[in-house]
Amino acid sequence: MKTVEPAALVTLVTTDYSGITRGRSVRASAFAADPGLTVGWVPANQSLTPLDVIAPDGPWGSDGDLRLMPDRAARHAVLLPGAATPLDMVMSDVVELDGAPWAACPRAFLKAALDDLRAEAGLTLAGAFEHEFQVLGEPFPAAPAFSLAALRRADPLGPVVLAALGEAGLEPDTFIAEYGKDQFEVTVGPARGVAVADQAVALREIVREVARLAGLATTFAPKTAPDAVGNGVHIHMSLLDGSGRNALFDPARPGRLSVVGGAFAAGIVRHMPAIVAITAPSVASYLRLKPHNWSSSYTWLGDQDREASLRICPTPTLGGKDPAKSFNMEFRAADATASPHLALGMLVRAGLEGIRAQSPTPPIFAGDPAALTEAERRTLGLYRLPESLEAALGVLEADPVASGFFAPKALSTYLGMKRTEIALTANLDPVALCRRYAEIY
Repeated sequence: MKTVEPAALVTLVTTDYSGITRGRSVRASAFAADPGLTVGWVPANQSLTPLDVIAPDGPWGSDGDLRLMPDRAARHAVLLPGAATPLDMVMSDVVELDGAPWAACPRAFLKAALDDLRAEAGLTLAGAFEHEFQVLGEPFPAAPAFSLAALRRADPLGPVVLAALGEAGLEPDTFIAEYGKDQFEVTVGPARGVAVADQAVALREIVREVARLAGLATTFAPKTAPDAVGNGVHIHMSLLDGSGRNALFDPARPGRLSVVGGAFAAGIVRHMPAIVAITAPSVASYLRLKPHNWSSSYTWLGDQDREASLRICPTPTLGGKDPAKSFNMEFRAADATASPHLALGMLVRAGLEGIRAQSPTPPIFAGDPAALTEAERRTLGLYRLPESLEAALGVLEADPVASGFFAPKALSTYLGMKRTEIALTANLDPVALCRRYAEIY
């Protein structure tokens, strides 16, 4: 009798409203043989909370069918040491049975926003997601933060992660031992368009796979304990014009932000209190978004200040480097409980609103907003971000522009799913809450 060998599988994936990557697998041979292959999906899946309970008041019910339609240009595969089969995933759109975009597909949401940015402003988004994560338990001996010893004690985690990212088609950049306990940061080079969010999904799953094969438990959760250093996601963005020039950059203007770059920033700052309901979408997220926490707490555009929610990043010029090529902004009020496609789509939509209105660049603030009076903060446009997920959802509902980015059923799906998540975690104290999210993410 012939020994059965494991079949190589390709998984068609979507990262849903809960920020969890889900999907269905087919044999790699079948995927290669059928260019039109799709797999079934269920509308109510979008109402599934991260705690694996479907929101009871979702608009979809038990009926209806959809398809996962793979984007074959967004396939990321790697065979890692110790794995029986490759990790092979292809980013997919959730579509109707006739192939039309589904109203609640996060990837379609981002693609439509990018299409409008290009059609109305002649601009293409370029950027990357920067991730922090932690290894749980007591796997490593103690070592100082940021130290070489902290990197080497985790060897070969960093080298394998970076090699795997490169093999899967990403551009690996850095692997850093971070400030928190057993915390690391991993970055990749910039991509364009929908690939910016696709790469964020691939990175998270590759890190988890590398760690799993090494016998390590990892988490991207925003907090592993109430008093622990948080794990953030920084969303870096540039705008390219039709010739590929960085349209965000103008060295003669405040913060070196061009007119269009300042307008894009203004739209994000204007709608930021609503945006965080999407970019920091877990109950635990708001344990991290606090003043003096090196995260974000106000509607704040800053120049190289890591407390700012929207930060103009530094651009080295040593060695004759052109600062225009690397000039970008990073949105810092985000974490990995968010769907990358949904989060980036909200930022693009808000930025485009600023461009449409020809909004002036917001005040570029340096200092401590908490040290100002309320009147001084209002003059500078510094408003405290929501301090809970429920408050953020309320702001999203009350902002007709930001809530209008969604189709009505998509918005009700998101709000219902998130309010179910709030109810499911209501009896958890902060320690248990952080532990539960660390297990999930």
